[in-house]
Amino acid sequence: MAGEDETGLDNVDEPKLPEFKLDPKQALGFISFFNKLPEDERVVRFFDRKDYYTAHGDNATFIAKTYYKTMTALRQLGSGSTTLSGVSISRSMYEGIIRDLLLERTDHSVELYEGSGSKWVMSKAGTPGKLDSFEDVLFASNEMKETPVVMAVHMAVRENERSIGIAFVDMTRRTLGMTEFVDDDQFGNLESAMIALGCRECIMPQDSGKSSDARKLRDMMERCNVLLTERKKSEFRVRDLEQDLSRLVKGPVEQHRDLVAGQEGAASALAALLAYTDLLSDDRAYGKYVLQPYSLDKYMRLDAAALRALNVMESKMDGNKNFSLSGLMNRTSTAGMGKRLLNRWLKQPLLDVSEITTRHDVVQAFVESASMRQDVRQHLRRIPDIERLSRKVEKGSAGLQDIVKLYQASVRLPFIKEALDAYEGEFSAVLKERYTQSFGEWVGPEHLGKYDGLVESAVDLDQLQHGEYIISPAYDNSLQEIKSERDKVEEQIHKLHQQAANDLGLQVEKSLKLDKSPIFGHVFRITKKEEPSIRKKLTSSYVTLETRKDGVKFTNSKLRRCSEQYSKLSEEYVATQRELVSKVVEVAATFLEVFEGVALLLADMDVLVGFADLAASSPSPYVRPTMTPGDEGDLILEGSRHPCVEAQDDVNFIPNDCCLVRGKSWFQIITGPNMGGKSTFIRQVGVNVLMAQVGSFVPCDRADISVRDCIFARVGAGDCQLRGVSTFMAEMLETASILKSATERSLIIIDELGRGTSTYDGFGLAWAICEYLVEVIRAPALFATHFHELTALASREGPLVHGPARGPLVGIANYHVSAHIDDKSRKLAMLYKVEEGPCDQSFGIHVAEFAHFPPDVVQLAREKAAELEDFSPSGLDIITKQREEVGAKRKRVIGPDDISRGKDRARQFLLDFAALPLDRMSAEVAMEEVAKLKTAFLEEAESSPWLQQLCLEGMRT
Repeated sequence: MAGEDETGLDNVDEPKLPEFKLDPKQALGFISFFNKLPEDERVVRFFDRKDYYTAHGDNATFIAKTYYKTMTALRQLGSGSTTLSGVSISRSMYEGIIRDLLLERTDHSVELYEGSGSKWVMSKAGTPGKLDSFEDVLFASNEMKETPVVMAVHMAVRENERSIGIAFVDMTRRTLGMTEFVDDDQFGNLESAMIALGCRECIMPQDSGKSSDARKLRDMMERCNVLLTERKKSEFRVRDLEQDLSRLVKGPVEQHRDLVAGQEGAASALAALLAYTDLLSDDRAYGKYVLQPYSLDKYMRLDAAALRALNVMESKMDGNKNFSLSGLMNRTSTAGMGKRLLNRWLKQPLLDVSEITTRHDVVQAFVESASMRQDVRQHLRRIPDIERLSRKVEKGSAGLQDIVKLYQASVRLPFIKEALDAYEGEFSAVLKERYTQSFGEWVGPEHLGKYDGLVESAVDLDQLQHGEYIISPAYDNSLQEIKSERDKVEEQIHKLHQQAANDLGLQVEKSLKLDKSPIFGHVFRITKKEEPSIRKKLTSSYVTLETRKDGVKFTNSKLRRCSEQYSKLSEEYVATQRELVSKVVEVAATFLEVFEGVALLLADMDVLVGFADLAASSPSPYVRPTMTPGDEGDLILEGSRHPCVEAQDDVNFIPNDCCLVRGKSWFQIITGPNMGGKSTFIRQVGVNVLMAQVGSFVPCDRADISVRDCIFARVGAGDCQLRGVSTFMAEMLETASILKSATERSLIIIDELGRGTSTYDGFGLAWAICEYLVEVIRAPALFATHFHELTALASREGPLVHGPARGPLVGIANYHVSAHIDDKSRKLAMLYKVEEGPCDQSFGIHVAEFAHFPPDVVQLAREKAAELEDFSPSGLDIITKQREEVGAKRKRVIGPDDISRGKDRARQFLLDFAALPLDRMSAEVAMEEVAKLKTAFLEEAESSPWLQQLCLEGMRT
């Protein structure tokens, strides 16, 4: 297809589509079949036409718009009143679309049909959580970013509490999990569980969809990019669950019986999950799964807003890999395993200080020993995707090539162990406990030593250099016998070749060739020029088979018999090879448990070596953070930087300190101009904390971090009008989640809260939220704002608004991002430094100049700003007084009489202003008369709350 890239999804300007090859009868039969298919807007159906694929109806329109970017790709089947739109798809394009639908978009399921005419059957079906049928397509180029997890959810409302039971399955790692918990009306706990587990699809009981909870659940899953699949309520029954688990799960029955008995909702979800995934239909999975409880408190909780705000995961919209944290930190070397584990770790930052410290120890060992790091990375580059290969072996779909790849990983382990053993530094004991001890057990004669022996005896390793993966003839007596007989026949064929050359007076191979034709078997061939000179001999003793441009092919009775015998023996050899390969795969499956452990440790090492490489290769230093439990210590980041921003080209990043100190600066209000670096600063604090708890070094000069149980980030909400959610409403929903879910061990990052509504409402909400965070939540927080009045919180005195104190007040401190205005040119220069104290002026018009506003617009803005600043002192007092009243939560009631009098006075002001003969006045006189009217108006406004509010709204606009 012209203009098609490797994925087949972009740069498609003028697609050259495969041609439809259906006669009218076939077309009518297919249309009849297609119209009987059930309608489902989420299913994309493909039809295998052998050389190409097609999609039809609404699916065809969707593919034409989304992937071909043109409706001219559509074609019509049939004629008259019986027509059906369709689009033809090349094989490479089909594979790209499948990967996008199941791995990226996750809002569709896929079905593939095979057949002809009106007789078609569904051969494959897949969803974002069930990828088994399409693994050959999805993982052909290691596109898999993380292993898919399917989750089932069962909710019950008891005494106004939402009890959530969840169960999940990771079919790649053969893990089942379940838990129950109480959630709020925003489903924050469920959202964090879906994020941490990497959920791609969620199963829920069928619902009318009209309840408030159902709508909120759908919105939450859409934010998390999770496909919601509804199933019959009858599937959520636990009647046969214990029996099913006894077959599927390894270990004694009593273990899972006790776990299931105490969690009714989770058990219901688990029953539905087993029914949906059809795990019990594959007896090869029996006794292979592990059932374990899941705890929400095991990892740092992250929601979709935090992932988006901190730019944790890669996006197709990223200009380069360093735009996201996962792209920047992905220095992995293995074929897919390390990257998948990294993405899982980024969604599951640790809470246990000892576990975090162990990861930091490993990273430091690899940072300090460059030789060990380079040796290990060199060996890891030769490690295949053991997880995917093990999955193929388990399913019985592996071939000899897959067995050899596992062998190549196995024989690499001693070299990795040797590289680790050579390290004699401070953390050698940590490396031994974490890696080399296990490697030493696995590479021994009782485990992978036997596997290596199997492959070395069964596979003809000498043929690997020729790209052939075959069973060694010496491995099986019957195979050896067949090969010996075939070799004898092949030797006889070469003798016949020599005899024919002597008989015809031709030189072997130079004039008389010996070919192997798929139709005729072994044949002799000469050029057409040589044929006349031996024509008489050919007609008397040989049979001419065909004459083509490449020459004349002929044979004789002896060669024909030998060729037939050779073909028969070759077929026997191939069949025996196939049987032996199946047996080798069966034996290899007995080593899967060891290979799974190897894969886990190699992926773990791969990620941590990547962290060390990132820290060691960064132009600016990364430092090992000092970690303390969440109820101890402070958050001190000296010389901190944003890792993704500093990695961009042509960026000279200016580091800043962030000192969140308990009782002193635990809550920081940050003011300053737009483009001054406020958003980058507060984000980089969150990113540094997340990196530290994942196990990485951080881009700082010094880092002391008190472990956080959650990072909440409200740094901008996109419009969601299609779902009926405005910018301001989305902002409020995210903030509500913070207020309901945050604890004093969380980290809260809020940027520009309250700008989506009026000045009064926005400031009032921002003030109230700040007070609640300070007095009730008591978590460290960074609050960037343009409401300069909020800086008064730092000097606030008086009783608490939200109830009795729970200990010493959280320290509130003001900070600002600095900027400089040149006294002569009045040009604004951003300094990107965070300094103590509030910002002392506004820079809005200067920022507009930065954005290259037309000079006339900028000048008019300065004039209007000067007019507003020209209010009399009494007017300014009114505004200050009113804002102070809002901050202190003293709200004056505006009665009907005051509104009536205020409207009359405002109307009179407008009439007086309209009566001024401005067209006959000079500019100076006109400004003087307008100022008089303003002064009189503001003096009367001192006794009218309604007019005071009008003044504030006038200044805002």
